[in-house]
Amino acid sequence: MKKLIGGMMALTFLLSGTPKEALVLAMERSEISVEYTWNLADLYPTDEAWDQSKKDLVAKMGGIEQYKDKVGSSAATLLACLEFNSEINKELSRLYCYAGMKSDQDTRNADNMAKKQELIQIWTDYDSKNSFIEPELVKLDSKTIEKFLKKEPKLKPYKMYLYDIQRQKAHLLSDKEEKIIAEAGLMSSGPQSIYTIFSNAELPYPEIKLSDGTDVTLNPSAYVQYRACPNREDREKVFQEFWKAHQEFKQTFGADLYANVKSDMFYARVRKYKNCLESALDANNIPTDVYYALIENVNKNLDSFYRYLKLKKRMLGVDTLRYSDIYAPTVKGIDLKYSVEEAKKMVADAVKPLGKEYADVVQKAFQNRWIDFYPTPGKKSGAYSNGGAYDVHPYILMNFNGNYDAVSTLAHELGHTMHSYHSNKYQPYPTSDYAIFVAEVASTFNEILLMEKTLNEIKDDDVRLSLLMERLDGIKGTVFRQTQFAEFELKIHEKAEKGEPLTGDVLTKIYNDILKRYYGVDQGIMAIDDLYSVEWAYIPHFYYNFYVYQYSTSYTASTALAEKVLQGEKGIVDRYLSFISSGSSDYPIELLKKAGVDMTTAEPFNKTMDMMNRTMDEIEKILDKKGI
Repeated sequence: MKKLIGGMMALTFLLSGTPKEALVLAMERSEISVEYTWNLADLYPTDEAWDQSKKDLVAKMGGIEQYKDKVGSSAATLLACLEFNSEINKELSRLYCYAGMKSDQDTRNADNMAKKQELIQIWTDYDSKNSFIEPELVKLDSKTIEKFLKKEPKLKPYKMYLYDIQRQKAHLLSDKEEKIIAEAGLMSSGPQSIYTIFSNAELPYPEIKLSDGTDVTLNPSAYVQYRACPNREDREKVFQEFWKAHQEFKQTFGADLYANVKSDMFYARVRKYKNCLESALDANNIPTDVYYALIENVNKNLDSFYRYLKLKKRMLGVDTLRYSDIYAPTVKGIDLKYSVEEAKKMVADAVKPLGKEYADVVQKAFQNRWIDFYPTPGKKSGAYSNGGAYDVHPYILMNFNGNYDAVSTLAHELGHTMHSYHSNKYQPYPTSDYAIFVAEVASTFNEILLMEKTLNEIKDDDVRLSLLMERLDGIKGTVFRQTQFAEFELKIHEKAEKGEPLTGDVLTKIYNDILKRYYGVDQGIMAIDDLYSVEWAYIPHFYYNFYVYQYSTSYTASTALAEKVLQGEKGIVDRYLSFISSGSSDYPIELLKKAGVDMTTAEPFNKTMDMMNRTMDEIEKILDKKGI
């Protein structure tokens, strides 16, 4: 329900024809066929139209103050206040989507960055104006709220929000204090903005020459591409030079991340939470035990992860597995490449079990330019789906490079997009948003469907090995790696909460200890250069306030759901579609229970480990058959 109050803080961005090799890192945006770029004109036809809409909305924002000291005076006044507030937040979100995505097209463009910054300021100003709402709602008791809901049926879309206010009463403050917290938004977005600009546009990335003579500017997109080079010396060079660039600025990155952690501490303390973790998870009523249990379960199952690493070593045929080998292709002669058109078809085929309506919307996304596919100079790295424009449609940013992982990323982001599309279509605006905790379920669900579809069609042992390792790499990256990040994030917050400083050196030491434990360095499973422990400086999600653990929990949830769909369990497709259409109409744990997954138990995690070990069993059988 954060679209109602504190909207700016809640908006999270949920990363000519197509050449077969699809490596267009050097292409300017103007050189890419328009069909592979997103059409932001669906939001606003021109910058001038955006500017006029912004001015019109700013002129209306002061109207919220007519409800000050009156919010709980009657059911009719409460409804009018909440509807006015919803409408303003909805339009602010649309304005911000346009400004943010324009900026992400080219982070070097100062005019677009200015638009984004201006919207942040405007939204902060509005959050300050509406900061009286929750303190006044806190004064209402549950009996009064029930009476209002019964008297005014149009309050129904706000029922979950009103109930949640009652649940969080102890952490909501006075009118004046809430206004100060809203104004603090002017500062709290600073660390993430600094990180984004510095890491994407201004960090001096190195130039390297690969063994085949290729000259590469080792920016984030190039790093993702070339860290998977078949040539081991090339991979090591990529790792060495990329991390040296970060090492040179680790104190800058450290100061920025520490500032972000202190921002988290500020909000946790003023709202009277025990710690930052409780503060972050309470917004969606997630028990902190879920977070701690994830870390505990992963650490208990590191033997399964070590088994995966040993398979990697066996397939690569190396005496010692290095950290720079972690993304290496494991099957020689198999370099799966796909065009964007091939990727579209693969994803469309994979999601057919979800029915015609779902498949038709996927085709709309492809045909109506919801997706910006290719990397270009200055473009934001990674990928995301942005479903913040309620009255339009979601958008996807990608940096498509043509490998299987890029196809999987397309499936992943389309999962987010379909979640947003269905929630926006079937929920009123107040409950159309969905919690981060469930945000990654639909995305990883699609990845699993894609993998199953691809494996069912391929019988060749080498190709199967390649794809089975892709599945394991996905579990590595989503369950183990993200939990590794979650453990790091927890430790740095705990350290700061004890009053201990977080310098670049301290952060590197914490990361180093966790990294080497997860990869079994002491057991001889892998060798990791100390230089690579500056990897924390590369991870943007550390600026998202305990976001990363939800990749892991969502993956285990989606694994359990996907198995039910693939096994043809009666009613599961309808329950799944209902889940992605539910928005925030209930708490995340309850929504997943209705879909058939209980995240307060270890069952989803255990199912994921079962799938992982079954996959490794098949790989070992093929390797034994091939005498590897």
